[in-house]
Order: sequence, then C-alpha cells, then structure tokens
Amino acid sequence: MPSNLAAAHPAPVDLASLGWDAERARSFTSYARSGCRPARVSRVDRGVYAVLTAEGAVRTTAAGRLLAAAAADLSTLPVAGDWVALRDWPDGHTTVETVLPRRSSVVRNSAGRDSLGQILAANVDVAAVVEALDPDPDAGRIERLVALVLQSGAAPLVLLTKADRVPDPAGLVAQLARSAPGIEVLPISSRDPAGVADLARRVGHGRTLGLFGASGVGKSSLVNALVGTSVLVTRALRADGRGRHTTTFRALVPLPGGGAVLDTPGVRSVGLDDTEDGLRAAFADVAMLAAECRFRDCRHQDEPGCAVLAAVEDGSLPARRLASWRKLAAELAWQDERRGARVAAARRAAARRARATDRRRGRHEPS
Repeated sequence: MPSNLAAAHPAPVDLASLGWDAERARSFTSYARSGCRPARVSRVDRGVYAVLTAEGAVRTTAAGRLLAAAAADLSTLPVAGDWVALRDWPDGHTTVETVLPRRSSVVRNSAGRDSLGQILAANVDVAAVVEALDPDPDAGRIERLVALVLQSGAAPLVLLTKADRVPDPAGLVAQLARSAPGIEVLPISSRDPAGVADLARRVGHGRTLGLFGASGVGKSSLVNALVGTSVLVTRALRADGRGRHTTTFRALVPLPGGGAVLDTPGVRSVGLDDTEDGLRAAFADVAMLAAECRFRDCRHQDEPGCAVLAAVEDGSLPARRLASWRKLAAELAWQDERRGARVAAARRAAARRARATDRRRGRHEPS
C-alpha cells in the first residue's frame, strides 16, 4: 500500500469511528467464537486486501472457500467499504473468511458481454454524486449517477465542486438541481475551509461518505481537504481547465474527527444494473406527471392527453430531462432483456448437463 495512504491509517484503529456498532457486533458473534476478528476493507489491489483492524492496517488475501464461492458469484468477494471476518493462521498469514452483510452497495453494470453488476462500494451511509461546476457540468451524468445511488440504500447527496471557479455558482446550482429533484445539492470548493467543515459534519462519527463521479471533478482534492492533509495524489488542471484522472483504485480513508470517506476512480461510463426503483425515484417529477396522463400505458410520445408532453410544452419540464429519462429507461429495458437471455441460456446449459448425466448413468446401470 502506498505510504501516503498508510499515513492515513494509524494504529490502532477505532473501528466504532468507522461504523462498527452493536448490530454488527451481534451478527459477528459466531465468527468471534471461531477465532475471527472484524475488519473493514480500505482497498482492493489484484486479490490483495488492505483492511483496517483494531490493531491497525493489515494486508490479507481471500480464503479458499471465499474464492470458490466467487466462481459462481463475484459479488461475494470483498470490495472497498466491506466489513469482513479475518482469520489469523499460525504461520502469520491472515485471510478474509467471509464478507458481512452489506447495508448498502452502489452497483453499476459492467462493460463486459455478460451484463453483470459490479459493486463500486459497500456500506456507505451517504452516496454523493460529484460533478464539477467548471468547465462544463453535465446534467445527464448527474441524473444517471443519481439513479445509481438512489438504488444503493444510502442517503443521496449531490456535490457540485470547484464552486470557486465560476462567477455565479448559485445560478448554476439552481439549474442543475432540476436534475436531482428532492435531493440536497451542495456547492463546495476544496479550498473553502468552511464548506469542507460543513461536509465533514455531515459525515460524522461512525458514518461513511462515498464519492462517485467522472475523472477530474475534484474527488481526490475533496478527500484531502476533509482529511486535512494530502493522502491521495492530485494533478494540475489541463490547459482547458478540466481535471485529470488521478485515482485508479477505491480507497476508504478515515477522517480525523471520526467517520470515513470512500473515494472511487472516475468512471467513463456508468451502466445501470437492476435500477428500476432508482430510476423511478431519480425522475420522480416525470413519474408524477405520467400519473396524470389520459392513458395508463402512455409512452409520452405523441398520445393525446399526455401530461408529460404538456409539461414540456409549457416549460415546467425541460425537454432535455424527458430525453434523458427516455434514454435511461430504454437502457434499463435493454439490460433487463440481456439479463433474461443470460438466465435462459444458463437454464438451457443446466438442462443439457442434467441430460448428459442421466445418459451416463443409464449406460452404467446393470441391465
């Protein structure tokens, strides 16, 4: 683990400040009886897990049975933010025996052909969508990430960074807030101590803030400001004013006043994975209008009596927002179709294997 991160993980570690509570302790009773100890994953690097324990930071690997389970379901492997059970062996080796139940998980669709969900982070209490006000904030990207975090089980927040770099941050905030109805939208600058302190108070003892956004929006700078020292590498802005991609791994960093912040690499694309409820919540304004349409199965295309189209016409619903909803809804439907095809293919393969097993048994049975 790089020394700049190790410095943020002094030994011993107060697990309660990271979220270890009575409920988690009760669920850990059987593991404690078998000789395990609790830990929280701070980083994953090619099968090696950096974890925080009461005794300090430890590097460990997954136990064999955990790897076997992952062959069928990759979500059983630890990710940054997970609470896990560690076992110490006589030879000095330490293994992750199991992942404790997650209270929240931010999941995106993977870019592969299998259309499998990828867990970006686990057990965050506040999932913050981070977008920079300068140079070109992307309302569509905010909507996509809001749908993702609303599905996670964490409390959503939108952080608009680099507020010190624009002449009218309040106007931009009001405009972008329409992309996240019902969610707090907070302008912030990593150079503003008062704003950083306000955000730190929202995290607090035992809570975790997760940061999710594109490369260069200032997530790592925000982490450094929250910690009060440089624990993550940042890079100078490009000539066009855009930030540069710096973080290449997910890192859980404890905060001096208690709590933790989980930084994630900038994502070029975020596919929606089983986020129907999140999409509905992210576009609650569209859903409310749709309930007033004349026809229950209105597609909001050209049907008479469509309340959604009427709202676009009178300007109360931005046309861009309706277009974004259509795009994300179509993507989600496509992912559902792919998932259904994958399940059907798996069932056919299982049936073929069962038939082959029956034929083999038939050949070996006495006549």
